[in-house]
Parts: sequence; C-alpha cells; structure tokens
Amino acid sequence: MSTSKATAARVAPTRGGGRRKLSLPVVLLIIAGALALVSLVRLISGANDVTSVGQVAGALELAVPIGLAGLGGLWAERAGVVNIGLEGMMVLGTWFGAWAGFQWGPWVGVLFGILGGCLGGLLHAVITVTFGVNHIVSGVAINILAVGVTRYLSNFAFDGIQGGSSKQSPRIDPIDKITIPGLSDWLQDLQQQHWFLVSDIAGILGGLVTGLSLLTVVALLLIPATWWILWRTPFGLRLRSCGESPVAAETLGVNVYKYKYIAVTVSGGLAGLGGAFLAIVATGIYQEGQTGGRGYIGLAAMIFGNWMPGGMALGAGLFGFTDSLKLRGGAENVHAMLLLLAILLVIAVFWQLYRKKYVAAVISAAVSALLFTWYFLTDQVPSQFVDAAPYVTTLLVLSLSAQRLRMPKADGVPYRKGEGK
Repeated sequence: MSTSKATAARVAPTRGGGRRKLSLPVVLLIIAGALALVSLVRLISGANDVTSVGQVAGALELAVPIGLAGLGGLWAERAGVVNIGLEGMMVLGTWFGAWAGFQWGPWVGVLFGILGGCLGGLLHAVITVTFGVNHIVSGVAINILAVGVTRYLSNFAFDGIQGGSSKQSPRIDPIDKITIPGLSDWLQDLQQQHWFLVSDIAGILGGLVTGLSLLTVVALLLIPATWWILWRTPFGLRLRSCGESPVAAETLGVNVYKYKYIAVTVSGGLAGLGGAFLAIVATGIYQEGQTGGRGYIGLAAMIFGNWMPGGMALGAGLFGFTDSLKLRGGAENVHAMLLLLAILLVIAVFWQLYRKKYVAAVISAAVSALLFTWYFLTDQVPSQFVDAAPYVTTLLVLSLSAQRLRMPKADGVPYRKGEGK
C-alpha cells in the first residue's frame, strides 16, 4: 500500500451506525412516492397552490439563504468547530452587502457580503481555535456583537441618505433573473390544468426555470462544489480528519490549526453570502433584523442532513417550502399540510410495526388520528399556527431524524496544538 493510501485509510472518517447506503433507484422511488402523495393531498384538499410555479419559485428563494448558512455550518463542523455564530455572520453579510451594493452595484455587494461573513468566521476561529474558548459561548457572542456593530455602522452609513435610515439601507439595484422562454410558459400552462402528478411535476420544474436569480444559480452550484471539495480531494480529506481525530491528523503531518481556520473562515463567507442574498435578491434592501433566525434554521438543516451537503440541501428546501406556504395561500395551504402529515404518520405506524416498535407506533397512530380530526372538522388553521409552521416543521424534522444522526467525532472538542506529538 502506498503512503498516500495509508494516510487516507488512517484519517478517513468512518461511517457511523452501519446503515446501508440508499441506492439511486431507491432514492428516485422515494421521491416519486413523495410527489404522488403530495399530489393526492392537493387533489383532496383543493389547495392547488401547494405545487404551483409561484410556490416552488418562492420556496427556492426562501431556501437559498438557509441553505447557504447550513453549508457554512457544514464546513466548520466537518473541521471540528461548532458554529452557532452563523446568524451573526449572516447579519454581517446583509449589512456589508447592502452598504457596498447600493454604492457600486449588486455584484460588488455580494463580494462585500462574503467578506463581512468571513470577518465573523475569522473572529470565531481566533476565539475558538487559538484561545480555546467554548464554541457555543463564542458563537453567541458573535451573534450579539454583529447586531451591535451593524446598528452602530448604520447610523453613519445610511442615516441621512435618501431612502436610508439608521435601520435600513437605500434601495439596491437587482441582480438579473433568467427565465427559459417557451419552456417556462408551457410548464406553467400544464401546472394550471391541475392533473394528478403531471401538473405537480410541471409546477416544480416551472419554478426552477422561471425568474431564477443568477445568484440563486451560484448558490445551487456551491452544494455539489462543496461535496466534491470535501469528499473528493486531498484537501477535503485533511479538513474532515481534523473534525474526526485532530490528534491522528497531526501525527500524519496535517496542520490542524490551518485547516480549522480555513474551514471556519469559509463557513463565515458562506453565511455572509446568505445574508447578502437576503438583502440584495430577496428584498432589495437592508433592514435591521431581516435574517429572522435563518442562521439557526440553517444549522438545523445541516443537522437534519447528517452533516452532508445533499441532506442539508433537502432540509433547507423543506424549511423554505413551509415558509413559502405561509406566505402564499397561508391558512389554506398549511391546512392541507395537516392532511399530508396525518398520512405520513399512518405510513410511519406501519413501518414501526414492521420494526416491532409498538410504543412508537401507538404514539404515531394517536397523533395521526388527532390530525385527521383537526383537518376534517376545520376549514383552516389559526393564523398563529400559520406563522409558526416553519419553526414547528424544524422541530418535528429534527425530532424524527435524531436517531440516525452522526456528527463528526471531534466536533466541538477542545484541541491544543502538539497533542499528537
């Protein structure tokens, strides 16, 4: 065995739990089944906007900043650094992106948003890696510091300028959007026929080719790029080894501090890009508090995705979808989701009975019965529940997926240089 192969064998992270990896046909079958179930719920409930072109496009726009924050969290935690400061780094991205964007154009704003997030990530790396401060404490401190710094800077940068104030920036020029002519109109017409499954697929595809911001395309490409860098390059192998066993990595000549610094700085840059997306693409303006906890939801999406880019993207898409349901159709769409959740729990009951988990099956059956009752006895859900739907979804998804998760072994574990010698 060559030296490089021996090194890879010693520092490569092991797969936890001994679970079999799903094959591509199985994954495609699961996706097809999920689409068929959503289509059935749409037909029964009459909530035709659930898979419309506008709903899918809105969900994608709402999912991008969450996904970028989750991607940032993945980079940091794969190197062994817990990044609770994603929210603060997003805040820095919104402010710096807006400040540069309204002066020199949106793409310059995107660059400055990334740099603002990188500053937050670099500060987090200095505090946690060099000085060994608790990662959670450092992250919370950065979140608080970012809010204070941006509020202070706004008093000088935006106050007194036309369209600006101490809490918001002037309007930022938009980034170009792309629509595939012909295909977009055809898919939209097909979606409006409200046929079973066919119209739902057309609505999903239509949302991906209609009014798509160029920055959204860049953000989507970062997901496979992250997978390739971290899982298909020597650099990625060394970085992940720092999150699994930094002592073993150091004995093999890996500069653990360097890789942790790179990972956390990139983490901040990705979160900052998510913040710049919010200010430049989603709203076209910086407003104080506009991140709205998306950094924390991005962290939840990363955990749901089991610290993998594809799973993280799926989690971000789920949270963006529920958030978009709240904005489009509101009570009607969320009411339809009660029926979907009830049916999913019925499926879960049979699965738990098959695995002989009788207590869990009874609990799922009881909750499913309550949801069916709620759905059939009401026409819509209270407005308070509509507003809370994305956050309730976050809690449910994390609670249901908790048993299969395996974080990097040295994630959040203090490490001092020289331990491997």
